[in-house]
Amino acid sequence: MRVMLDTNILISAIVFRSRIMNEIIKSLATKHSLVLCSYVVAELRYVVKEKFPSKVKQIEAFLVNLPFEYFYTPEPIPDHHLFEIRDKNDEAVLYSAITADVDILITGDKDFTNIEIERPEILTPSEFLEKYV
Repeated sequence: MRVMLDTNILISAIVFRSRIMNEIIKSLATKHSLVLCSYVVAELRYVVKEKFPSKVKQIEAFLVNLPFEYFYTPEPIPDHHLFEIRDKNDEAVLYSAITADVDILITGDKDFTNIEIERPEILTPSEFLEKYV
């Protein structure tokens, strides 16, 4: 399956390392295809530089060593009628997941909870572990 991660998941996996995140990353590296969009990668670098500057090298090492497909997020996001989301910053993530044709978007962001779309399946890390690891 093609799986995209939201920024909050990448930060949790790299900065706050946990058993759950380690299992997800291992599963993505061995059983699934990881897709990262340019918006998430840029946001990841910005947030880590601003909030966790001591982790910048870890982020870059992670991005270099983990195999993933890189999807360019269109700028600006075109007008669409695919979904509505409260936080406009999250629009780029979900639009990228849809147009990159991923099967699953993993996020911890509550703004994605009530989104009703056929694809991708939007899961929390725990839901992903339960269903696919």
